[in-house]
Amino acid sequence: MNLQKVKHAGVITIPSLFTIGNIACGFFSILASVNNQYSKAGWLVFAAMFLDAFDGRVARMLKAESAFGVEMDSLADLISFCAAPAFLVYFIALKDNTVWGAPIAFMFLLFGALRLAKFNVMAHSGKGSKQYFSGLPTPAAAAVLVSFAISYNIFAFDAHGRLLPFMRGYLPYIYNFIAFITVGLALLMVSNIPYAAFKGGSKSTGIRKTSVFKFLAFIIVVALFFRYPQDIVFILFGIYALMGIVMTLFKAFKNIKEKS
Repeated sequence: MNLQKVKHAGVITIPSLFTIGNIACGFFSILASVNNQYSKAGWLVFAAMFLDAFDGRVARMLKAESAFGVEMDSLADLISFCAAPAFLVYFIALKDNTVWGAPIAFMFLLFGALRLAKFNVMAHSGKGSKQYFSGLPTPAAAAVLVSFAISYNIFAFDAHGRLLPFMRGYLPYIYNFIAFITVGLALLMVSNIPYAAFKGGSKSTGIRKTSVFKFLAFIIVVALFFRYPQDIVFILFGIYALMGIVMTLFKAFKNIKEKS
């Protein structure tokens, strides 16, 4: 019996190792930002996203889900997807604004914390949905800021860095609006705008007409990701953030039209 308890405890510990790795990446990302190592800071947040994507899956696979693991995961997300991106965007783009720079970075951190608290409350009360998130998820908001920071750092300091050609032209303009983008992402995190969760697939086993197109699109995205990783992440998650707004406005106008 004791041996079974030890084995069970060992199984529960495995997912926590991914969470600990997530926390470590967030912590060292903050240190890298403080030391002006912006690309390193950004890639560490990406590493945290990779680890975060697996801790829950590993826990479910091993049947080792626990309330402790859920709380640890949220605390890790607070460090890696709220604090670390806030520090990164502050040091790379906001620190020269002595009036609003720090408050805007803090706003991203604070609203990220509120987003995580909201998610936990909804999950514990059974009000959460498997189809969509209420508000922009913190990893998605972090991905937009971090991928931009890496791309801009490559643009500014490495002439031989791998960037999509049109991104090279638009990065300086995006940089000028990064404060507004940061505020916008913070507001989206605490909004009630629904965002697709992508947690489940269709139950249909038939081959759809669009399956070939989707497969080719997937191959193109993967190929571009390996060639221009930070640019593709910035574009995809930027579109994801905007799609929530677009779909909400579309539904609102549709309802108004139906009532009129």
